[in-house]
Amino acid sequence: MTDRQRIAVVGLGTVHDAPPGTSQRMMAAEAARLAIADAGLSISDIDGALDLRRSGGGGDRSTYSDVFTRVLGLPAQFYFTVGRGGAVAGLATAVATGFLDRGLANYVVCVGAVDDYTKAQLTKKQGQRGMAHVEKEGYWGKALGDLRAVSHHSWMASRHMAEYGTTSEQLGAIAVAQRAWACMNPEARMYGRPITIADHQASPLVAEPYHLLDISQISDGAVAFVLTTEDRARDCAQKPVYVQGQGFGEVAADLWWEKKNYTTMAVAPAKQKAFAQAGLSGVEDLDVVQLYDCFTAEVLFQLEDYGFCEKGEGGKWVEAGHTAPGGTVPLNTGGGLLSNKHLGDLTGFSEAVLQLRGQAGERQVPDCEVALTTGHGGELVSPGLCSIHTSTILGVA
Repeated sequence: MTDRQRIAVVGLGTVHDAPPGTSQRMMAAEAARLAIADAGLSISDIDGALDLRRSGGGGDRSTYSDVFTRVLGLPAQFYFTVGRGGAVAGLATAVATGFLDRGLANYVVCVGAVDDYTKAQLTKKQGQRGMAHVEKEGYWGKALGDLRAVSHHSWMASRHMAEYGTTSEQLGAIAVAQRAWACMNPEARMYGRPITIADHQASPLVAEPYHLLDISQISDGAVAFVLTTEDRARDCAQKPVYVQGQGFGEVAADLWWEKKNYTTMAVAPAKQKAFAQAGLSGVEDLDVVQLYDCFTAEVLFQLEDYGFCEKGEGGKWVEAGHTAPGGTVPLNTGGGLLSNKHLGDLTGFSEAVLQLRGQAGERQVPDCEVALTTGHGGELVSPGLCSIHTSTILGVA
């Protein structure tokens, strides 16, 4: 249809420094309040609400009664949860677009919150490690040494190393580059804590080949954003950031036992749809890139699958410094999940919005008009090994 209006992000709210123990509901409510105010709207304007949950792919988190809409008194005509592992912002944008496009809502607020760090600290006090709260009932792998997501993703990194000669130091180059970006982001958890390749190599080996510095942060926090149609966006307080294209891929479309998907992600169909909708000819049209980075190798796979470099050449490419500040591709400019916070793809999505608004401070990419943000979630052969890929193109034109 050619008469559809574009959908825009008009409000953004983040909670980064809540006191330990703050509930997901309270962080979500505060982020939503900030996003609504950021858009120049009032609570009474909001008629749709989506609760973004990393349930599928990450285990079950037993807080579904944490309804932020009750705290704020939002007069929402609909409210439900959206999400699949770390793919929440991309999926929520697609869902909200349907409601806005059909006139079922005027302003939709989308909120995701996690308290994984607080809960992990409680687990630690009980003499255990990790995030026991995300374990599915009856899950038996941990007793055999299975560390869930890191174990399940590690064999894909090992496969890439075996096939293409990628080294641990090259994976470390990704972590070092993102830490450098985080050191320009005062809200990043690792702000002011630069690392070197030597630091990466000296960090504990968690699940071969992944060292501790190959792994994303366990975090508390929340991100909210408000979506509306183009005509309403013009009257909001902030410069609209338009959703120019979206695409989705599911790696399970290729059966895992056919061994096609050990070193790739479901990027191809997602990229094709998103880039076509946005009218992009290729990655050279992007000004800033926010790739889902649960682990370092997932960044490597996407760089190759999107075409920033040839398949198998990603290790040498990142080692050359292309993704570090001053490189050719501004990548995960807020520090990403590795050095900022793990709030699913909301971390990269919110950073993209800030960059496009020109509000990213020291790390601002000059003349930033087009951004790619990706998500990663679902399950392939296990709940912790993700299959879905989301590709969202945001822009200000």
